[in-house]
Amino acid sequence: MVDLESVKRAQLNVADMIHRTPILSSEQFDLASGNRVYFKAEHLQKTGSFKIRGAANAVKNAVQAGAASVAAASSGNHGQAVAYVAKQLGVPAVIVVPETASRVKVAAIESYSAEVVYCGTASAHRIPKAQQLAAENNGVYIPPYDHEDIISGQGTIGLELLEQVEGLDAILVPVGGGGLISGVLAAVKNVNPGIKVIGVEPEEANDTWLSLQSGRITSIPESFTIADGLRTSQPGAMTFPILQQYLDGLLLVSEADIKKTFQFLAERTKQLVEPSSAMAAAPLLFGELKGANLKAAVVLSGGNVDLKELQAFLPK
Repeated sequence: MVDLESVKRAQLNVADMIHRTPILSSEQFDLASGNRVYFKAEHLQKTGSFKIRGAANAVKNAVQAGAASVAAASSGNHGQAVAYVAKQLGVPAVIVVPETASRVKVAAIESYSAEVVYCGTASAHRIPKAQQLAAENNGVYIPPYDHEDIISGQGTIGLELLEQVEGLDAILVPVGGGGLISGVLAAVKNVNPGIKVIGVEPEEANDTWLSLQSGRITSIPESFTIADGLRTSQPGAMTFPILQQYLDGLLLVSEADIKKTFQFLAERTKQLVEPSSAMAAAPLLFGELKGANLKAAVVLSGGNVDLKELQAFLPK
């Protein structure tokens, strides 16, 4: 069960592995959005994304329980995090990545001494492969989001935000498989239920939006949104009920608005973040929250950008 106590335990467990990331603000962004915005800078986190929080919690617990190795399936950031933590703990790691994985993210995984295995293009291809490799090597499979240790680890972001910024009206969080936002919900809603926690999802990868509309987990075909960290086919069995219980709203963002927000953050705030991170800020600049006069936090989830792909992330 993921609750406030499990998030607090995770906070103690991962403290020696992560940065307490700073809060950034931008007068230019505030003026353009009509809100007072605080950016939780997880793009400045170790391994370049929030993923190390959950990975540190899960891998540490697995090794303490006797795992001889770990395996993960990842489009990049989760794989980097698992590889980094495994190296710090002195256990081998194998990361199964899609054939379309970012060159930068794969290079980072390899820099942490993990073995990289390519398999297919969708999570349905690489997850069974990672599970197989874990079983063959007396190891433990570390899922990217649908696991109590992962969710609790990501929830430490929520605890930090509450300590760093007082009087928040809302927190905007990108939504893929739901591990990040589930953790934030478990932390924030059990400390200050008056703060609205709002998910943000690409229109092109709207599996969570469809699932919430139907009241059951709903799958979508493979997505090619530029927010590559959010290309999940369905929310997790563990994360979805948390969203159903606590989530205050879910906003969809077009590819055009993701690109415009990515450009604004790079040019006007001088922060180079992944499209998956930029997307979470888009409703404040171009969506229904523009001009809402909110004191809002945005989780900038990662900053692992391949500079050779920059042109694809910008408006035409």
